[in-house]
Amino acid sequence: EGEKTKQARLLEENSKLRSDNGNLTSGYYNLTVLYNNLTEQIHNNLNDLNVTRAQWSVDAYCPKINNARKCSPCQEGWKPYQSSCYAYNNAEPARQRTWAGARDDCRGKSSDLTVVNYVFTISVPETGITGFWIGLRAVNGTWKWIDGTDLTNQGWVDYPAAEGLCVTSLKVSGDKWISKSCNTTNAWICEKKALSI
Repeated sequence: EGEKTKQARLLEENSKLRSDNGNLTSGYYNLTVLYNNLTEQIHNNLNDLNVTRAQWSVDAYCPKINNARKCSPCQEGWKPYQSSCYAYNNAEPARQRTWAGARDDCRGKSSDLTVVNYVFTISVPETGITGFWIGLRAVNGTWKWIDGTDLTNQGWVDYPAAEGLCVTSLKVSGDKWISKSCNTTNAWICEKKALSI
């Protein structure tokens, strides 16, 4: 009888340890997700700070021409639309980037991949480009914009969100976006706030 009691106690302790291990694993996963979200938030806050600094850059937005300054809401090479400026990086196929590489390029220009609330068509010269990376990717089974918001119209993307997928806008058709492996290369669109003038 004493041996059976000892076995029962060991089984109970083993079960408790397994339960504790499961709780710790779950806690670790939650902390990892929180860490990733906070890291993303820090990047976004730094990007916002860079945008604010860019607004103070008089020479970039108000170049001197014939001893007079002419201000523009966007820097040279950027196209204004509503309250933002867009740079279409029409890189030839050999110079196209992965989603992360495209985002790094945008961040180097005090901007980020574009966040859009509508499907749009882009008109560019024929260079073999079929789509542009935008700031939308799959995070934990949900389409998320880089600003942390969820995609509200799931019908715009051709497949459900799955890890490792990012989204390109179509060049030709404006009614769908295409999900691709984030490691494929594409052209990309950067966006930053326009200067208020």
